Amino acid sequence: MIELRYACCIYIFANNYFKLQVVRHLGIIGECNIQYALHPESLEYCIIEVNARLSRSSALASKATGYPLAFVAAKLCLGLPLTDVQNAVTKKTQACFEPSLDYIVTKMPRWDMSKFEGVSTEIGSAMKSVGEVMGIGRTMEESFQKALRMVDPAIKGFQPRYKFTMDELKQELAVPTDRRVYAIAQALTEKTMTVEEIHDITKIDHWFLRKCEAIVKTSDKMSESSIQDISYDMMKEAKLNGFSDIQISETISGGATEDDVRSKRIAAGIVPVTKQIDTLAAEFPADTNYLYMTYHGTENDVEPAGGGIMVLGSGAYRIGSSIEFDWCGVSAIRALRGMGYQATMVNYNPETVSTDYDECDRLYFEELSRERVLDIYERDSSDGVVISVGGQIPNGLALPLDKAGVKIMGTSAAMIDNAEDRQKFSSALDEIGVQQPRWSELSSNESALEFANEVGYPVLVRPSYVLSGAAMNVAWTDEQLHACLNEAADVSQDHPVVISDFIEGAVEIEMDGVAKDGVIIAAAIHEHIENAGVHSGDATLVLPAQDLTAYQKQRVRDASRKIAKRLNITGPCNIQFVAKGTDVMCIECNVRASRSFPFVSKTMGVDFIEAATRAMVGADTSVMNLPDLETRNRPANFVGVKAPMFSFTRLRGSDPVLGVEMASTGEVACYGATKEEAFLKSLLSTGFQMPKKNILISVQDSLVDEATHGLYQLHELGYKLFATKRTAEALRKNDVPCEEVGYPTDTDGGPNAMEMIKADEIGLVVNIPTYESDRLEDNFLMRRTAVDYGVPLLTNLNLVKCFSDAVYQNKMEGGKMVGLDAKTLFEHYESEENSDAWTDPTEYH
Repeated sequence: MIELRYACCIYIFANNYFKLQVVRHLGIIGECNIQYALHPESLEYCIIEVNARLSRSSALASKATGYPLAFVAAKLCLGLPLTDVQNAVTKKTQACFEPSLDYIVTKMPRWDMSKFEGVSTEIGSAMKSVGEVMGIGRTMEESFQKALRMVDPAIKGFQPRYKFTMDELKQELAVPTDRRVYAIAQALTEKTMTVEEIHDITKIDHWFLRKCEAIVKTSDKMSESSIQDISYDMMKEAKLNGFSDIQISETISGGATEDDVRSKRIAAGIVPVTKQIDTLAAEFPADTNYLYMTYHGTENDVEPAGGGIMVLGSGAYRIGSSIEFDWCGVSAIRALRGMGYQATMVNYNPETVSTDYDECDRLYFEELSRERVLDIYERDSSDGVVISVGGQIPNGLALPLDKAGVKIMGTSAAMIDNAEDRQKFSSALDEIGVQQPRWSELSSNESALEFANEVGYPVLVRPSYVLSGAAMNVAWTDEQLHACLNEAADVSQDHPVVISDFIEGAVEIEMDGVAKDGVIIAAAIHEHIENAGVHSGDATLVLPAQDLTAYQKQRVRDASRKIAKRLNITGPCNIQFVAKGTDVMCIECNVRASRSFPFVSKTMGVDFIEAATRAMVGADTSVMNLPDLETRNRPANFVGVKAPMFSFTRLRGSDPVLGVEMASTGEVACYGATKEEAFLKSLLSTGFQMPKKNILISVQDSLVDEATHGLYQLHELGYKLFATKRTAEALRKNDVPCEEVGYPTDTDGGPNAMEMIKADEIGLVVNIPTYESDRLEDNFLMRRTAVDYGVPLLTNLNLVKCFSDAVYQNKMEGGKMVGLDAKTLFEHYESEENSDAWTDPTEYH
C-alpha cells in the first residue's frame, strides 16, 4: 500500500524542469531512476536517491507503458538521438515522447514470509518481497482487484482474509506488514472503522482508501441480490469494479456457482473487451500485440486471433516458482513459432521475458484464472492450451479448464489429476508395481497417530496439489504430528492429506524427462547431494549422477517407464525417488516441467522444453538427438552442479535451516571436470566466501562420527577448529584437534561461540542440528548470528562432506583455488563431441 513517503520513478524522457536539472547535472546518458519523498500535506518534496542505471522499476515501467526503456537507453548510449529511434509500438512515430496512458496499472509485491519460522513480517526499507505482479485496468478498482488475485490465486479480491481481533486490527493498520491490505478490507467490510479513522492510523492517502471503500460498497449492494434477481446494472457495476465471477458468486445471496454467474453475465451481453497497450492513449494508431482485457469499453482494439495455441505462464515469482518456469514458457513459445504455429502467451509478471510482446504473436497481460483463460480461449477460438510449462498455477487449472471444454495440450487433465492427487497416485503406483514408502490417506488425527506408530517415526505429512512443499512437514513425535495435521488442513481442505513413512538417510534421485504417448523420449537422471528431507528446490543437484549404483539407476529407469505409460504422459514430467539399500521408492511425479528443466537442458545440450512442445503438437523429435533413459552417464566429460541461493540476510529473525518446505529464492549452476570442482564453483557463485581462518563447529551427537572425516580434512588443510562442548569432546576422542568454546547462552566467562562470530574471529560456521537436539536456542543463535554477520554457514552433513572433499582436492595456493578450470559451456560441449561419450543410444538397447 502507499505509505507516507511516495516513491516515484522518473526517467530521462520526462520533460519536467527539476528532473532534467538532475540528469544534466550528473551528465546521465541512458536510463535514470529518481526516488522522491513527498510531504503528505504540502507540495514540499526532496530527492531520496538517484540511480543512474536500470532499476527494478525499469521493467515495470517498460511493461506498464509499452515503452522499451532498456532498448531506447541502449540506442542513446550508442550515440543515436531520440529522434532517430523508432517507436516500437506505432512503428511509425519516433521514440522522442512521453508515454500517455488511458489505463491504470497496479503493481503489487509478493511476500512469502510465512515459509520462514521466526521471521518478522514487518515491511520497511529493506526489501523482503520475492516477486511482483502488475494488474491492468481502466480504473483503480479494476486493476487493484486484478493485482490482488494475481499475487495469490487463493485470493478472490479485495476482501478480508484473516480474522483479526480489534487490537490485532489496529496493530496491523499501524505497523505495515504483508497482511495490512487485508486488515483494511476487514475494517471497511465489517464497518468497524471509517475511512478517516483508517487514514489517521495508516496515513494512506484518502484517494486510495475511497477506492477501497467503493469496492466494499459494491460488494454490500451485491449481497442483497440473488443469482435470479441480480440486475444488469448491478452485474455491470461489479465487473467494472474488478469483481471476478467466483467472487460475485460468493458475494450474492442464495448461493451460486462461478458458472452460474458466467452464464448470467454472458447472456446479458456483459463480456470483456480486448484493449492494446499503445503508450499513446490512442492518439496514434498502434501496431502492437500487447493486450489486456477490461469491462470499461465497448469496442475491441484487435480482431480475434482465429486460432493458435495458448501458453500459460508462471505468474508471480515466489518461493517455488521463479525464472526457471519463465525460461520454460519462453522456450515453448519459441518452439511453437518455429514450427509455424501462432502462439499466445498469458502472464502477468512484469519481470519476465515471457511478457515481452516481441516474444509471441499475442501477449495477454492478464490473470491466470479459469475465467480469464476461458475469455481469451473463446474470443480467439484457440486450438489448445499448454499448461505444463508454467509451474503449479497453470497445472492447477487442468481440471477446471478441461471441464469447461478447453483442449489441454499434452497429458490429459484426468492423468494430471491422477499424478497430483496423492491418494490416486499412490494407488496407481501399487497397481503398476512401483515401490513407494508406506502411506495412508488421513481421515482423523487418531488414525494418523495409529499409522505413525505402526510404521515408526519420522513420518511425512503432505496435502495434495502443493506448491514448493507448502504445509509439507516431517513429524518425529506425536506432538509434532498433531501440529503438522492442523497446518495441512488449513492449506488444503478440498483434497485429502496423505501421511507416509519418511525414510531417514536416503538418497534423493530425480528423473527429468519428456514423454510422447506414454513413452519416454528424453531423460536425465540427477541426484541430490543432501539426503532426502531437504526440499528439491533447496537441494544441490548433480548431473550426471556420480554416486548412484548401476542397480539404483536401472530401478529408476524401470519405474519411470512404468509411470509414464500408466499416466500416458505426453510432454514434460519430473519423477522423484528416494533410495536406501536395495529400496528405490517413488515419492512424487509432476506431470509438468520442473524447476530443474533449464539446468538439465543446458547440461545435456538439448532443449527439453522444445522436445516437450514438439511432442505435444505431434511433431517429429527424432532430429533432436535426445538423450533417452538408455543413454548412460551423458555427459561424460564434465559434471554440472546446481546450488540454491537464500535470502536469509533480509529475513530478520528467520532460522536459516533446510527442511521439506522450500526456502531458497534463487539458484546458480556451474560445471567442472569432477563433482567436487563443479560443487565448489557453484558454492562460490552463491556468494559463499572461502574461510581464511577459524572454523566453528557444533554437530548433534549422533552425527559427529560421520562428520569427523570431513572435519579432519579441514584440519589438515590448516584450519583451526573450534567446537562447542559436546562436539569438542567427541572430536578429541576421534583424534581431531580442536578448541572448546562455550554455547551462546553460557555465562561462565569463557570463549563464547556467538561472541567469536560477532568479533570476526570465525571464517565458517558448521552447525548440524537434528530434531532431538536439546540446544535448540543455542543452535539457532549460532546460525542466525552467522547470517547476520555475513559468515558462511553450512547446516547439512552431506554439504560439509562435499565441501571438505572439494577444498581438499582443490587446495589453496597463493590465495587461489588450484584446479578450478574456467571453461565456457560450449567448450564443455566440444569436449563431449570429441570423445566417445556421445554414443548412439541404440548401442545400449
